[in-house]
Amino acid sequence: MRFFRKLFGFYINSSIHVALSVYALVQLTQILFTISNDFATSYFAFFGTIVGYNFVKYDALARTKKVQMSLQLKGIAFLSFLSLIVTGYYFFQLQKTTQIIGFVFLAITLLYTLPFFPNKKNARNWAGFKIYIVAFCWVGVTLFLPIINNYLPFTNYVFLVAAQRFILIFVLILIFEIIDLKLDDPYLKTVPQQIGVLKTKRVGVVLMILFVLLEFLSSDFRIEFLALKLALAITTIVFLLFSNENRPRYYASFWVESIPIFWWLFLVVFG
Repeated sequence: MRFFRKLFGFYINSSIHVALSVYALVQLTQILFTISNDFATSYFAFFGTIVGYNFVKYDALARTKKVQMSLQLKGIAFLSFLSLIVTGYYFFQLQKTTQIIGFVFLAITLLYTLPFFPNKKNARNWAGFKIYIVAFCWVGVTLFLPIINNYLPFTNYVFLVAAQRFILIFVLILIFEIIDLKLDDPYLKTVPQQIGVLKTKRVGVVLMILFVLLEFLSSDFRIEFLALKLALAITTIVFLLFSNENRPRYYASFWVESIPIFWWLFLVVFG
């Protein structure tokens, strides 16, 4: 049991689970826009997420030497190195335009982590900006990259899906911010820090209602898609309403991040 607990901890801490969530959203994009055999974008997003998230989480700690290299951290470093190689391989399988857009998101990730300007904090610590940067990157990688890589036009439907996905990711991050309220530096000015937990939950509920209502604007409106979006919204709202500062760490890092995965699997099985 202890072995499986450590293995599960490694699975979460090494960002494999969040990478699987990103992969699931890429697969959803491919289903929605009838994209087939685009393995390069899917695996680039999956392994790139492992590299990017681990870099964001552990770079500052490694540079300031605030943590010792435990066996798990060495394993995470090794996994990240292998993922970097695989990410590079699939990067060169992408179309040229997609590669350029990929570089843009890489630059955002570096800006998010590293202080580029003297006496300035990195973008991660820019007050109030974190949630928008993360949501934008998720939409870009999981939606725009597959669209661009397959030369699909940017129709109104693409931007509708982008709006819905941004809302979903934004609300999922709100759950993280509520749970991390005790741990976050007050300087970050997260949404719960600025307006309180109760108002944050109200904002999240309103956004998820908007998430569902936007489906009625779809040029490819289908009742089964509406039902699926409604179920997704209700699930997210339940997790949001029951979130608080005393929830165990896996409430958000496993269950909340599993929502896009369950959405994808449900669509695969019943779609």
